[in-house]
Amino acid sequence: MSASSSFFAFFARIFLAVLFVMSGWAKLNGFEGTVGYVASNGLPVPQLFAALTILVELGGGILLILGLFSRLAAFIMAGFVLLTIVLVHHFWTMADAEMAANQLAAMKNLAIAGGLLMITAFGPGTWAVGPGGRR
Repeated sequence: MSASSSFFAFFARIFLAVLFVMSGWAKLNGFEGTVGYVASNGLPVPQLFAALTILVELGGGILLILGLFSRLAAFIMAGFVLLTIVLVHHFWTMADAEMAANQLAAMKNLAIAGGLLMITAFGPGTWAVGPGGRR
């Protein structure tokens, strides 16, 4: 991998991960609110779903930053993000402003999943703690 490719792969990983780390940390610090939000979306066992969400966001984000188990973390996170579209941002069942806001969130999640799948396919790059990158 060239020096410029390593540079871009590293920062792409960081930019994707920051969103998840910040979101996971906020959910952890406001756990009861997170549980309430999960419950408001009609998901069963909201405490479990909230804890799994924090694990994927915070844990996966940290793994991406480090470049440790990046392919697996990115794959799981991509699945999580795509599942979020179906379970939370289901804009096709909404109307007006709610539909527009959730459609935008869903499309952003789709783009994020694309970036995560790129990490799944090509690895974390050479600037990574763990194996799995193209060296």
